[in-house]
Amino acid sequence: MSSTPASIAIPPVLAEVVRSGFVEGHHRGSLVVLAADGSVEFALGDPATPVFPRSSNKPMQAAAVLRAGLDLSGERLALAAASHSGESFHLDLVRKMLAEHGLTADELQTPPDLPLDPAEAETYLATGHVRDRVTMNCSGKHAAMLAACARAGWDRTTYLDPAHPLQQLVHEVVEDASGEQVGAVGTDGCGAPLMAISLTGLARSFRSFVLAGAGTAERRVADAMRAHPEYVAGTRRADTWLMQEVPGALSKMGAEAVQAVALDDGRALAFKVDDGGSRALGPVLARALRLMGVDAPVVARIGRMPLLGGGAEVGEIRATF
Repeated sequence: MSSTPASIAIPPVLAEVVRSGFVEGHHRGSLVVLAADGSVEFALGDPATPVFPRSSNKPMQAAAVLRAGLDLSGERLALAAASHSGESFHLDLVRKMLAEHGLTADELQTPPDLPLDPAEAETYLATGHVRDRVTMNCSGKHAAMLAACARAGWDRTTYLDPAHPLQQLVHEVVEDASGEQVGAVGTDGCGAPLMAISLTGLARSFRSFVLAGAGTAERRVADAMRAHPEYVAGTRRADTWLMQEVPGALSKMGAEAVQAVALDDGRALAFKVDDGGSRALGPVLARALRLMGVDAPVVARIGRMPLLGGGAEVGEIRATF
């Protein structure tokens, strides 16, 4: 038996799992809320330590393809920043984007996968389909990356190499938006390079996209995501609901329970649940939004995470701060 070293801080509890009135588990993590002027207004845990934001980095990746010279807008730009659900309109647009730039699905380096949305996955399998590169939730981002390479004359076979000119642009955008140096480079689930920044830097990035000047790559991405949120996530996803129902909100989740949101006045938040438990995302996000004064009906909808026993509701996951 060994004790936890004093130098390793245990993250605070962000949410608890309550079943039949009994607390059976906890989700720990770190969270930061920025005021409209960009200062830290509220923090829990250690939001200054670098984390992998996972798909919460996608707005920065989408801005990089614009900086590379690719002219995307509307639904196409929203899909470039998406973790799509694999609904038919998502898959149709990925294929259309590829064809528009003389590309094929075989050039995608996404791992073959099922639709991210469980209901879509059931329908997809029931109709005889198998795992596919286009169906993988990051295929819109990869299609945009390939198109940017085709537009710039860059090698398309190595577009996921961290040393590739496109990925160097992503690195540049992440540092510009976050106001800090990338702390580590890894490989995301889709195979793309992944840049680590702090949660404070992540919140700062989303804030910078919302407040960027009209016509900049950052503002174009933010505007496309907010105008077409169903392409950023899906019809049954919290990011979509939040951007549809809270005017000016920019929202993007990431794997391993990461979430970032910016409001149109410059306030922003970012958090990560330490154990990667995505079931805690909604309750933690809803509580953080309420702390920021957001009280739209969608907040209660996002925050509800019931627990079932024998098919009946017997408890919930609830925020503790």
